[in-house]
Amino acid sequence: MALFDLPLDELRTYRSRSVEPEDFDAFWSTTLEEARAYDLDVRYEPVDTGLSTVRVYDVTFAGFGGHPVKGWLRLPAGATEPLPLVVEFVGYGGGRGLPHENLLWASTGRAHFMMDTRGQGSTWGAGGDTPDPVGSGPAHPGYMTRGIEAPETYYYRRVLTDAVRAVEAARAHPLADATRTVVAGESQGGGISIAVGGLVPDLTAVAPDVPFLCDFPRAVTLTDRRPYREIGAYLSTHRGRTAEALRTLSYFDGVHFAARGRAPALFSAALEDQTCPPSTVFAAFNAWAHDEKAIEVYDFNDHEGGGPYHQVAKLDWLRSYA
Repeated sequence: MALFDLPLDELRTYRSRSVEPEDFDAFWSTTLEEARAYDLDVRYEPVDTGLSTVRVYDVTFAGFGGHPVKGWLRLPAGATEPLPLVVEFVGYGGGRGLPHENLLWASTGRAHFMMDTRGQGSTWGAGGDTPDPVGSGPAHPGYMTRGIEAPETYYYRRVLTDAVRAVEAARAHPLADATRTVVAGESQGGGISIAVGGLVPDLTAVAPDVPFLCDFPRAVTLTDRRPYREIGAYLSTHRGRTAEALRTLSYFDGVHFAARGRAPALFSAALEDQTCPPSTVFAAFNAWAHDEKAIEVYDFNDHEGGGPYHQVAKLDWLRSYA
């Protein structure tokens, strides 16, 4: 696919037209307060993986509604002092996978916590282990329209609350240095990391790659590719509900979380990306509130973005922070 979005010079100044709800902060403050009424109840169970350089723990903690959420904690073998912590979130449809996967961050000498995404884990990869016990009204297949009738019932209210609680669960381990906490992820994981960057005030750095869940008003009218297309498909059936749906989505738009970002950030965007169009990524990047921010641009790539090349860029960038 050739370039289809705005030219790069326009992307660098593009601003979203997403309207921030007046009660955005109150909504999220109440949501997290309700979640924290439940004991975090974090449990770490060692896993026999056969690995000699990395120790792995099967983690369970209480997320939204006190529901159990799974994760993996990976630590360098032999670690005895608190380590910089990377909390990672997973792309759309994927799960935490198997314990021997995703060894990059632990191999750098950091603690690595990977959160399972509730209700997902059956589209790609090695699967997930966290159900979503909450139902919803009529929805298009996928996750984007589950509970879209109101922000209180929307699926991503539960996911983003889980993500904040995942940071708290990861920081609770004695070998995690809470003062050096980074959140990261690709696609949906990138969108979740932006949200956590706006909801958790004391992170060290945030690293969202080709992030999803940003600039909904533009995304749902610009690309025919899923997952954003799920919203258009839903609205093609439920005619007349566009304003209602966009109001709900505004509470979960990465642009508004980015405006509250209080840590240095490294974004990435791909100019041929039809899944997360570059203008939607730049909308969040340009809104990011912290002065220390950078974006890597991959001119001729689709949603794979920079791939292993961007991993090199992230590793180099993070040396200054954690």
